[in-house]
Amino acid sequence: MRYLPIFLAMLIAGCGSEGPETSGPSEPTSVVETPVVVTEVLEVVELDPDSGLKMTGDWMLVRSNCVPCHSAALITQQRGDAEQWLGMIRWMQEKQNLWQFDPDTEARIVAYLAENYAPEPNRRRAALPADQMPPNPYSTPSAETGP
Repeated sequence: MRYLPIFLAMLIAGCGSEGPETSGPSEPTSVVETPVVVTEVLEVVELDPDSGLKMTGDWMLVRSNCVPCHSAALITQQRGDAEQWLGMIRWMQEKQNLWQFDPDTEARIVAYLAENYAPEPNRRRAALPADQMPPNPYSTPSAETGP
């Protein structure tokens, strides 16, 4: 990933070259120039060697408020938009005794998480339909049929 911008630059630079020089007469050739457009700017973001958090924006605020209670892996393996991250914070406050943040701190934490750990397309496969799931060895007959 680190060398991808260099590779792209070399590829783009090589697109305009005509190839090696040859001596003597040559057959006329038609050159079709294909424009090359880089549609995405790749950003290289350093990771904190201790926590694995992306070292951008308010990462230290997130590290100081989240990592004392749980591993940073619980952050880096999750994905969510601002509403989902706020929902996780509310759940931790209700069920895990997480302290209340002042509004500015909470907004900055949620913004960092939503920006750096946003949902990604095709990150996980879709859930299997119920008829394709294996039987649950721990279920009771009444739990399977329902009330």
